Amino acid sequence: MNESRKIRVLIAKPGLDGHDRGAKVVARAFRDAGMEVIYTGLRQTPEMIVSAAIQEDVDAIGMSCLSGAHMHLFPKVMELLKTRGVDDVVVFGGGTIPDEDIPRLKSCGIAEVFTPGASTRNAIAFVRDNLKRT
Repeated sequence: MNESRKIRVLIAKPGLDGHDRGAKVVARAFRDAGMEVIYTGLRQTPEMIVSAAIQEDVDAIGMSCLSGAHMHLFPKVMELLKTRGVDDVVVFGGGTIPDEDIPRLKSCGIAEVFTPGASTRNAIAFVRDNLKRT
């Protein structure tokens, strides 16, 4: 990673979930940690998330889902990234995600899943430690 360039993280709320307090807390924590944060706002489609990630040339995508649609939305984002040839962005998720869904999300390419109560410090460290771009 070029030390003169800040880590760029896109924080997204896919689907119809209208609760974004957690996403905003995460966005602020990443910003306070010295990263550049792009917050897409509520009700983003997977296509919108992937387009924004490409346009903003991000190093990481963090998605928050509280609606229960994570098993559809998160894999769809991964599929679209692959279709668009994006393989150098670390993707992580968070929200009210049952433990039994986490292995399936990871198998589709979600690098990590943070559930309620997870530390923002851990999420920040995870992104720093798992950047794919050099």
